[in-house]
Amino acid sequence: QVQLEESGGGLVQTGGSLRLSCAASGRTFSSYAMGWFRQAPGKEREFVATISWTGGSTSYADSVKGRFTISRDNAKNTVSLQMNNLRPEDTAVYYCAAAKGYYIKTLLNHYDYWGQGTQVTVSR
Repeated sequence: QVQLEESGGGLVQTGGSLRLSCAASGRTFSSYAMGWFRQAPGKEREFVATISWTGGSTSYADSVKGRFTISRDNAKNTVSLQMNNLRPEDTAVYYCAAAKGYYIKTLLNHYDYWGQGTQVTVSR
């Protein structure tokens, strides 16, 4: 069982930056691939970024590539999402998720545990 708690969301202007963090419980954090997803009002939850168990492999949605960076610290059981050059279309609730297995996963239904989400709002 893994419990996840996101933090770091908020209101930011277009072009600004935010850093989301996800704290995970459990001693086996390093054996999970981790991911970030987001859900905007009226839309389905979508993939944002994923990172492998060692942090050596990452993958990003095309819409955030070059602007967002996912990282993890297995010693601290945390995964982070650095978001730069934010746009109004990045406004959404952002969710941290954990998937059993070591390798990156981009599909929502591959993830086993989810956090409650943190709101990110980008104003024009």
